[in-house]
Amino acid sequence: MDRPGFTASLVAGGVAGVAVDLILFPLDTIKTRLQSPQGFNKAGGFRGIYAGVPSAAVGSFPNAAAFFITYEYVKWLWHTDSSSYLMPVKHMLAASAGEVVACLIRVPSELVKQRAQVSASSRTFHIFSNILYTEGIQGLYRGYKSTVLREIPFSLVQFPLWESLKALWSWRQDHVVDCWQSAVCGAFAGGFAAAVTTPLDVAKTRIMLAKAGSSTASGNVLSALHGVWRTQGLSGLFAGVFPRMAAISLGGFIFLGAYEQTRSLLLELGRARP
Repeated sequence: MDRPGFTASLVAGGVAGVAVDLILFPLDTIKTRLQSPQGFNKAGGFRGIYAGVPSAAVGSFPNAAAFFITYEYVKWLWHTDSSSYLMPVKHMLAASAGEVVACLIRVPSELVKQRAQVSASSRTFHIFSNILYTEGIQGLYRGYKSTVLREIPFSLVQFPLWESLKALWSWRQDHVVDCWQSAVCGAFAGGFAAAVTTPLDVAKTRIMLAKAGSSTASGNVLSALHGVWRTQGLSGLFAGVFPRMAAISLGGFIFLGAYEQTRSLLLELGRARP
């Protein structure tokens, strides 16, 4: 990938990530509290819905930038004709690689954010320093496996569907989709992917919020899912599905629309330079 394309992907991904995480933070807090083992009201209810926002703000730009740099780079490495039946496979592999890299930044940020969301009286820095003191660096990566196991299936659904919807819309109107059209495709793809991966999101939340040393804190996704199923049934596995779908649908609209708009603008500016 050429330097302008690399820079554009980095900046566009970062800008899109910050926009989504800050605008939709209240919905994310509600979803986390619905999935919390202590229940919605004890986790804070509707109080302090911006608890944990500093962690999200710090992690958003590098997390989204890392994803899109990797996503675009893998697509560039695998040169495939746009009409090839291998295109969806390319998008799946690119999205999976992007998630594995991005989770190195996302997991510590997500861990601190979620703990702040369910204990709004605690400050973000205090939670961060307490994790380091009691669990060390590895404590910040508790839930890495469960996060990757959530994000890869999510991306395997979202990104091929997003790219396919854009291609279909482009074909129907006989020209490349506009940024707002890309955003609409992103909203649909994100909402659908969010719904089908909610049980994995519940497992990830339980693992991150579990007390240090407990069986759930060990990071076993199947064990966490079984525990939720045993105590709360199907409704527990899909706890928070509606705020998750709403946040990710709106997030898909803002995130992918802002990414396309910012990237196109930066590439145009790069071409305009002598």
